[in-house]
Amino acid sequence: AMLRLRLLTWDVKDTLLRLRQPVGQSYAAEARAHGLHVQPEALGRAFRDVYGAQSRRFPNYGHGQGLSSRQWWLDVVKQSFRLSGVRDEAALTKLAEKLYRDYCSSHNWEMLPGAAETLSRCRQLGFRMGVVSNFDSRLEDILSQCSLRHHFEFVLTSEAAGFAKPDGRIFEQALRLGGARPEQAAHIGDDYRRDYRAARAAGMHSFLLRPAGHGQGPQVPPEHVLPTLSHLLARIEK
Repeated sequence: AMLRLRLLTWDVKDTLLRLRQPVGQSYAAEARAHGLHVQPEALGRAFRDVYGAQSRRFPNYGHGQGLSSRQWWLDVVKQSFRLSGVRDEAALTKLAEKLYRDYCSSHNWEMLPGAAETLSRCRQLGFRMGVVSNFDSRLEDILSQCSLRHHFEFVLTSEAAGFAKPDGRIFEQALRLGGARPEQAAHIGDDYRRDYRAARAAGMHSFLLRPAGHGQGPQVPPEHVLPTLSHLLARIEK
């Protein structure tokens, strides 16, 4: 059946952009530049634990709990290093601020295969485009630095929206910004629950980026699965 789509909304992390190296390696390299030796694996494990705990305690970067997303992240970075045995608080503060800034820049992010070409083609075909991402306010900068910002009419982060995917209210805001009804819109993302299922629950179409060999997640109709971003065009150009 012909999808009469007007608006495409996009997740960013692991859909359009991915980290060039694991967090533990980036953090350890930055620590070395400050004269501190920490094992990347230990740091990576600490980061996962701390990030998980912080996300449960202060969801969506502490929105509505009096935290700024900057403070939220500085706490995560410092706590990750503390758990990895770093005791020098002055060094921790410097490290955290440097890493917070560094994750805005393109030297920490790379495009996924097919991202630039697919976005360009979608714009040529006349789709309105926006971002819907569980991210903090740095996302505008990251997209600009990675030469992707110009593809989108709007960038809606969970921090700005006040709601994080899978909450349907972030998709409702995106539909308002994109001037489309749910059935005229499709969301593209890599997370089954937060992207694929959440967009469908909001009445939108959606496509799940699921690279071959990435294990078997929940069942999704094959025509909704994208083995690469380049597969999108065949699904929407019908």
